Amino acid sequence: MSGKSIFIAFVVSLGGFLFGFDAGIISGVMDYAGPQFALTDAQWGWVVSSPSFAAMFAMLVSGRISDVVGRKKILILVAFFYALSALLSAYAISYQMLYLARMIGGLAFGAALILAPTYIAEISIAKNRGKLVSIQQLNIVLGFFAAFLCNNYLNSLNSNGESFLTDENVWRWMLGIELIPALLYFLLLFFVPKSPRWLFVKNKTKEAVEVLEGLYGKQLAESESKTILESINQEKNKQKVAITELFMPGLRFILIVGLAIGVLQQITGINAIYFYATSIFKQTGIGTDAAFTSGVLLSFTTVVFTIVAMFLIDKMGRRPLMIIGIGGIAVSLLLCAYGFNNATYQLTSKDISAFEEVDQTKLSHIVGVTFDSDVDFKNEMKLALGNQEYAKKEGAILEAAIDMNASLVLIGILGFIACFAFSLGPVMWVMLSEMYPNNYRGLAIGFIGFVNSFASWLVQQVFPWELSNLGNAMSFLIFGVIALVGFFVLLKILPETKGKSLEELEKELVKA
Repeated sequence: MSGKSIFIAFVVSLGGFLFGFDAGIISGVMDYAGPQFALTDAQWGWVVSSPSFAAMFAMLVSGRISDVVGRKKILILVAFFYALSALLSAYAISYQMLYLARMIGGLAFGAALILAPTYIAEISIAKNRGKLVSIQQLNIVLGFFAAFLCNNYLNSLNSNGESFLTDENVWRWMLGIELIPALLYFLLLFFVPKSPRWLFVKNKTKEAVEVLEGLYGKQLAESESKTILESINQEKNKQKVAITELFMPGLRFILIVGLAIGVLQQITGINAIYFYATSIFKQTGIGTDAAFTSGVLLSFTTVVFTIVAMFLIDKMGRRPLMIIGIGGIAVSLLLCAYGFNNATYQLTSKDISAFEEVDQTKLSHIVGVTFDSDVDFKNEMKLALGNQEYAKKEGAILEAAIDMNASLVLIGILGFIACFAFSLGPVMWVMLSEMYPNNYRGLAIGFIGFVNSFASWLVQQVFPWELSNLGNAMSFLIFGVIALVGFFVLLKILPETKGKSLEELEKELVKA
């Protein structure tokens, strides 16, 4: 694996870093922006989920557009959109401006999440494709980690009251800092070559060979060129493909597999955990500052186990990692559901007297009352204080009232994150970049990416409503049961793609 190929894969997948950064940052932003704009559950969910909504459409068309104009040109446009989104988000003066600015970012990461693994697969050889495509997921989790570090640092500066940061502006700095990596991404993209497979498709053979020689040397470049050209020549009469062709009998099996892992990656709740990490940790009663700190631990766990996946994916194979991972996800989520189900909530007079800037007479009627349901407790608090006031004080109120084994939930969440990070996180994108024929790859990944992003948007949009109306335990139980069903589905249908060229996989998986 050449140093140049690693550098190119890292640069191209910086869009993943920015996606991870945005996902991690928003979990801290909403603790301040939500109460400031007095958002309802639906509005809160829309600010968080609107990038994923926009990403659905970018994923659907970006692969096809890149087949026409090239992967590199679209990625440069992606970097520009990231920078614009960060700038406009930081200066948002209303709920509407905030979600529209974030939707611009959604267009960027929708395209980036599709094009980066496609591009990396097209510059890779079979032996190291898994590791190189996994750099995309490594960048995503590094983005999460960087975001949670920034959130924790900026929150601590705001909490100590000794800096220029306030509850009214700290979230703007959280969003605006994303401009720095976005500009770096934009500049570095000018130093990567065009995809050699795309160049061959466009009959730019000389340029394609030069790219391969620069990556792997003349001898290996000749071998790769021959394999790629043979594959393209076999499908030269199918240059233009319609989305309906993905449903042909020959492609039906790999489409079902792709859709299964694409939906499972999101519907098991990963982006509910990431995008609402601070809110979820607050639900355990550890307090706002500790919730921000726990986010750092969560993102660090993701980084560690993503690196583990990169070392194992070309040794153990894709299928074992996926099966073990989805099984661990199911167990971890059910553990969280059990932990939250055993929680009780009670406020004493001493607890209430410690709440600053709260009219304590509004809470006198619930002193000493024990609630077995988090939904009932939070509804009573919202009724007494109002939604906006409760949202501002939720961390302190839950910290005082809750009686539960917070460590059990933390273990469950970290277990979920660890299992996801070595399975559904990186392995899904690797398998999607491998399973489809050359002429269908961009379209197939775009279609599955659309479905994947729709599932992500749905989870993010509904999650605040779930917590308010179904409660913590039921929300995690639903995710856990879905993961358990997914385990048995993947056990039955998931193929192995390790160590085979894209052309070999096409012959094996595509039925005549």
